[in-house]
Amino acid sequence: MSQVQVTQTEAKGEGEWEPNIIAFCCNWCSYAGADLAGVSRLQMPTNFKVIRTMCSARVDPEFVLRAFSKGADGVLVLGCHPADCHYIGGNYRTRRRVALLRMLLEQYGFDPDRLRLEWVSASEGAKFQKTIKEFTETIRELGPNPLKEEQEEKKH
Repeated sequence: MSQVQVTQTEAKGEGEWEPNIIAFCCNWCSYAGADLAGVSRLQMPTNFKVIRTMCSARVDPEFVLRAFSKGADGVLVLGCHPADCHYIGGNYRTRRRVALLRMLLEQYGFDPDRLRLEWVSASEGAKFQKTIKEFTETIRELGPNPLKEEQEEKKH
């Protein structure tokens, strides 16, 4: 995660703000679903970065918080459907972890909708595309990461 540099992407044209989204994808299901969406040439926003993990349970809460502190506007955690986890119950742990992280984000003044958990299997390229499109729209409505705005104000 420390190698990932989150930067603000500019839309072509008038310098319109585009959200930066980090998507943590489990190796066995959602990463393969993302690959299927790509090879199927499904149209989706390009302002997300995929980080491949062996299991959604391997996404440490610190990784999510660090993504936000480095400027991500939204974070997606994508994993296998419940009962289909290759590591038995990893996605159940992920569900509990993400619920707690959403509460933590809200306590610190972040909209919990900036963090989303979704189950995407290897055969669901269309669901991956739909998830990315919907989440990007949600983040566009919420606007830039509040931490980025604070950092910009401190610079001036």
